[in-house]
Amino acid sequence: MKKESKKEQQKARGITHSIFSWKTYGLFLLLTMFVCSCSLLLYGGFRNQYHGGHEEILVPLLMIGNIIFLTFLVCLADGIRRKLVIEKPVKEILEAVEQISRGNFGYRAPVLHSGKRRNEFDLILEGINQMAEELGNVETLQTDFISNVSHELKTPLAVIQNYASVLGSRGLEEEQRKEYTVTIVDTARRLSGLVTNILRLNRLENQEIYPKAQKYPLGEQLRCCILAFEEKWEEKELEVEADIEDLDLFGDEELLEIVWNNLISNAIKFTGQGGTIRVSLHPSDDFAVVQVADTGCGMDEKTGQHIFDKFYQGDTSHAQEGNGLGLAMVRRVVDIVQGDISVESRLGKGTVFTVRIRL
Repeated sequence: MKKESKKEQQKARGITHSIFSWKTYGLFLLLTMFVCSCSLLLYGGFRNQYHGGHEEILVPLLMIGNIIFLTFLVCLADGIRRKLVIEKPVKEILEAVEQISRGNFGYRAPVLHSGKRRNEFDLILEGINQMAEELGNVETLQTDFISNVSHELKTPLAVIQNYASVLGSRGLEEEQRKEYTVTIVDTARRLSGLVTNILRLNRLENQEIYPKAQKYPLGEQLRCCILAFEEKWEEKELEVEADIEDLDLFGDEELLEIVWNNLISNAIKFTGQGGTIRVSLHPSDDFAVVQVADTGCGMDEKTGQHIFDKFYQGDTSHAQEGNGLGLAMVRRVVDIVQGDISVESRLGKGTVFTVRIRL
């Protein structure tokens, strides 16, 4: 592929060179016609002086000669203009394409003009630079994704390996054996959840999951999602407030359940003992507006800008269980159902997620 690309670039350079090489011959022909015209003028003047007459033949010849002369003069000027306006940007475009094809996504082609002087070539160069930047971002995301997946898989596997090796030791007390077994099972469950989320997110991003829209009671779905986490919020003695109207939504019930489960789970996870969680559903214009609010730890502005990124975790200490994929899936599902999600948070005060979906 690289050899073919190089051949194509060489071919393009050859075409560019051939476009402009005619100017050398044009200049030669121009000088020839100029000399011929001068010769005709001198000859006509000499003939009139010594032999008289025949202006009726000489004048048309001189007019034709001058027309040809002016034509070549215009062509030469146009050739110079083309060299300045076309040849240089074409070379820059070819160089940029060659650099990007080699994987150098950090290369930026110089844009030759700005403001009102910008032309089509400048727009092409700007487009190439934007494409290179986006390709570089994709490459960075892929590298980060592989690195994060490797890290997230390596940690639980190491835990399972260590505890499993201890279980094989002689003289281990029954109480410790049970404790290690529970740890292995919990870690394996987390690992299974991680793999499931990775596969699910991959399917969502590759558009392998299509929304199956049907009318269903959204209010009832939210109540069921809250009750599904009853054991967890009772364990932390959280106060759960539900202000949910009975609304029917035309949407994908299974996909949206991913959204509500993740938002409610996060609210419980990041709210301290005895805190409050509030889930509300109200119509607004032609939209169903769902809010999940908590009185938890909140987050700063920097964290808020990245919470929907894959594997991003605001809690860098990893004190809270999670893999940083939940909110990435939430954002993707909301995009698929053509909804909108926003977040408001204050550090130490709590967080409010707002989801708007057309009824």
